[in-house]
Amino acid sequence: MSAQKEKLNGEYTGRWTCFFRYTDWLGNRKQKFKRGFSSKKEALEYERSFLQKHEESLDMEFSVFVGNYLEDIKPKLKYNTFVTKQNVITTKILPYFKNMKINEIKAAHISKWQNEMLAYRDKNGEPYSQVYLRTISAQLSAIFNYAVRYYDLPKNPVLTAGKMGRKKAKEMKFWTIDEYKTFRKTIEDERMYCAFEILFFTGCRCGELLALTPADFDFKKRTMRINKSYQRIEAQDYITDPKTEKSNRIVSLPEFLSDEVQDFISSLYGIKKNERIFQITKHALHKAMEAGCEKSGVKKIRLHDTRHSACAYMIEMGFSPVAIAERLGHESIEITYNYAHLYPSKQAEIAEKINDLEENGNE
Repeated sequence: MSAQKEKLNGEYTGRWTCFFRYTDWLGNRKQKFKRGFSSKKEALEYERSFLQKHEESLDMEFSVFVGNYLEDIKPKLKYNTFVTKQNVITTKILPYFKNMKINEIKAAHISKWQNEMLAYRDKNGEPYSQVYLRTISAQLSAIFNYAVRYYDLPKNPVLTAGKMGRKKAKEMKFWTIDEYKTFRKTIEDERMYCAFEILFFTGCRCGELLALTPADFDFKKRTMRINKSYQRIEAQDYITDPKTEKSNRIVSLPEFLSDEVQDFISSLYGIKKNERIFQITKHALHKAMEAGCEKSGVKKIRLHDTRHSACAYMIEMGFSPVAIAERLGHESIEITYNYAHLYPSKQAEIAEKINDLEENGNE
């Protein structure tokens, strides 16, 4: 019997143990012994779950399979990326599929789940964004792709059900230079002022900003080095590599910004060379931005939209996509082209220029 009442010095303790044999992934026969269960049912459930996990059978519950999936991908991902994936799975996917067997989940089940995600509304009556819907759909698809690749699942049911959401936001919000200047007049805190100046005029990501140290600045050359990113995960601070390989870069600073940053760092008494300059969180920046928008009357945008604003500003100044991609650390120039619509006035200028050339050519 695999589950037995637990004995201690010849007396039953009221607890249960389980003992069983299994074959591991290398084909070796092994045995497993575990004690301390409150009931026979709990002991047998542990045995069943353990065997499903280790015998690589598709006849297992989705929650058990996801445990295998997360265990396998964790060493291959940056910690913050793994935590984000795990959170999406735990809060948006597992509640619906956890008790279903992985090989019994069909496209119809996926479609019903998609409808639930599409119908969701928060306390303010807001649905999930189209980009977020695409993200959670892609994560579910990744789990089934893993089953197809490593467990011989015949096909991915998410592909049959179809995509949900959009890869890119329908509307990309940004500030013009005039809007930003109006906004910054309301920022009285010197630290926040300096942070927003860097965000807007360099287009760096928020995590890159928060990871900056005095050692990252060369004020003689007026440059800023980006080679790391800051994350606050589960009440712990993490310094990780930047988002992509292209994100490692040296950014030239305009003279006024270089002076502002140098003055601010000089005001930080006793700061060490490799100590973070901005000892704040993304949430604090977000709150300061929200307050500044309210005070200035400038339209509200997301914190990440300061990066879009920087890109739009450089487009308006006439810089090439290649130069902009290098400054922002885009992985490919195609990403930069996604911003081309931000200043529709450029389209009018092009049409005007063509018209002028045509009229002059016909004289």
